[in-house]
Amino acid sequence: MTALNPRDTGVAETPEDPGPAPAPPVERDQTVLSGPYRALSIGIVSVVLLIAFEATAVGTAMPVAARELDGVSLYAFAFSGFFTTSLFAMVLSGQWSDRHGPLAPLTTGISAFAAGLLLAGTAGTMWLFILGRAVQGLGGGLVIVALYVVVGRAYPERLRPAIMAAFAASWVVPSIVGPLASGAVTEHIGWRWVFLGIPVLVAFPLAFALPQIRRRASGPVEDPDTRADRTEKRRPSFDRRRIRLALAISLGAGLLQYAAQDLRWISLLPAAAGVALLVPAVLGLLPHGTYRAARGLPSVVLLRGVAAGSFIAAESFVPLMLVTQRGLSPTLAGFSLAAGGGTWALGSWVQSRPRLEPYRERLTTLGMALVAGAIAAAPSVLIDGVPAWALAVAWAFGCFGMGLVISSTSVLLLQLSAPEEAGTNSAALQISDGLSNVLLLAAGGAAFAALGGGTVTHAATDATGSHPAAFVAVFLPMAAVALAGVWVTTRLRVPHP
Repeated sequence: MTALNPRDTGVAETPEDPGPAPAPPVERDQTVLSGPYRALSIGIVSVVLLIAFEATAVGTAMPVAARELDGVSLYAFAFSGFFTTSLFAMVLSGQWSDRHGPLAPLTTGISAFAAGLLLAGTAGTMWLFILGRAVQGLGGGLVIVALYVVVGRAYPERLRPAIMAAFAASWVVPSIVGPLASGAVTEHIGWRWVFLGIPVLVAFPLAFALPQIRRRASGPVEDPDTRADRTEKRRPSFDRRRIRLALAISLGAGLLQYAAQDLRWISLLPAAAGVALLVPAVLGLLPHGTYRAARGLPSVVLLRGVAAGSFIAAESFVPLMLVTQRGLSPTLAGFSLAAGGGTWALGSWVQSRPRLEPYRERLTTLGMALVAGAIAAAPSVLIDGVPAWALAVAWAFGCFGMGLVISSTSVLLLQLSAPEEAGTNSAALQISDGLSNVLLLAAGGAAFAALGGGTVTHAATDATGSHPAAFVAVFLPMAAVALAGVWVTTRLRVPHP
């Protein structure tokens, strides 16, 4: 009986399977839209665009969905369900991509993402809605890590900064159009169509990207140590210890989010359980030395978490501050951050310029300094004499810095990763990003509530009695975290002997 293609079935590799095809030689004038890369680039950027539209549009429809499903009390679980399952899926995707190639986790992730949207859009109860969000999280976690592996395998090093810049640029239009379109659909057609309308777009990226991924990036990476004796090579099984740690980090993060939403003394129990699960899981899943900023890959992974966590945690309170302290409408408060999408994409484009490659570490230092400055400047609008638009200007500079840092950490991670470890290391980068978000958001939310932030929900207009000091208690610690990231940028490279 003739053996089936192991790239399609996941069975053990046969001697005839050469693994992923090497990237073709790149001419100096080639770009990510040149002939050999055009279909692949359009396809994978479309995947990111799809995820971006979901992230920006679904959040607008979520409050209406929770109210109609009589599940406002469970509202936060619709977010935490997505996050906790995505953490587990990131580790699984890294293992899967390293051992069998990124094609299977990418297609499975896109399918799960679409299935989760359909489940949420047709849910009759809040718990079914939360289940749909959890399935979406599984799909999103599988996709994002697999995409990093595709970039590492299919693109030469010179073109990787450009494709990372394209990923960042694909968030600009959704960040502006997504909430407006979602609000209009929710108001005139119904919230369910915000979820049910997105899955029809899945066919486009699949048709463009999958044939190219199969040709350029499918199959496992062959270990150079065993290349001489290919007849005895077998694909290694999944690392069960890392899978168990992934489950622990997901459950621990969920418990911490639950505890942060309820400031009673009894909440210390799930918080302690969450910490007990998280600490050993984080130490086991992130590169050794990440917590002490060891030079090289550990510092790259740490920097991603420091940058993303401090900035996103602070940004979450910007619209609330403008509404409750300066009297802006929610729409104007949201538009005050609109320019940030463009400057973020601009920063990512700047880091992709080939002539700036020798100065990548300096670019990250500049980026983190801009992030720290923007966060520190944000509470200045609590002073009546400071115009509200000053925050929009400061935040635009901060987003430019984030564009420099986030794309650069992605590029550096692929530079510092062996091909057979790209999936595992990409998963570590995403875990650092996502976990820092939830931890710093939980810490910021607790400080905000403890210092008179009032009763806060995701609808900014429902916040009452917010004291200005509560906002200062959020922004200044986040600025300090970002400032620590400036020091971490000095440890991204291992010095030559």
